[in-house]
Amino acid sequence: MINKRVLNADEAVRDIPDHATLMLGGFGLCGIPENCIAALLKKGVKGLTCISNNAGVDDFGIGLLLKTRQVKKMISSYVGENAEFERQLLSGELEVELIPQGTLAERVRTGGAGIPAFFTPAGVGTEVAVGKETREFDGKTYLMESWLRSDFSLVKAWKGDTSGNLIYRGTARNFNPMMATAGKITIAEVEELVPVGSLDPNEIHTPGIYVHRIFQGVGYEKRIEQRTISK
Repeated sequence: MINKRVLNADEAVRDIPDHATLMLGGFGLCGIPENCIAALLKKGVKGLTCISNNAGVDDFGIGLLLKTRQVKKMISSYVGENAEFERQLLSGELEVELIPQGTLAERVRTGGAGIPAFFTPAGVGTEVAVGKETREFDGKTYLMESWLRSDFSLVKAWKGDTSGNLIYRGTARNFNPMMATAGKITIAEVEELVPVGSLDPNEIHTPGIYVHRIFQGVGYEKRIEQRTISK
């Protein structure tokens, strides 16, 4: 079995160049590649196109890269928690492509599956459909959407082995597994890195064939975006 372990996040992102297209896994602030984002921040790579369900918050996640102007374009679904994102969007400093969440998920999935296009009813008759082909099936209009792929996919899992097999927990299974399949190079950070053979094959969500580098992360904050409690 190939040992894909690297020392840390700095080594994992060492060859990510300026103007790269990145996929960053996670949902809200859950399951995001915190260590890789911190390493990119330190590396100072710029002109990035980031594909992510959300844009983080002002002081966490992708929001840190937005604050330092390292992101040129965001391709996202939900961006409502980031004031700096809003400011850059309204001022024209940031290119933005907003995509319905289900369409975003399917565009990433088809990118990993090698399917260049598909039809969906989501977005028909809205700004999302501008410039895109539509077609009728069984009397209903559908919009053609294209796959999404990346130069690098940065994902975060709960547990992984040195060959890159990954297990996610809870909501982290939302975008991380499909993004792991859609990158030319997939980098995984995990909370716990174990030897090959330690994981139950029936519990693996991302097979190691998709992962090129893996390391054990440190210092995860596990933030909650909106805390709701009873009186």
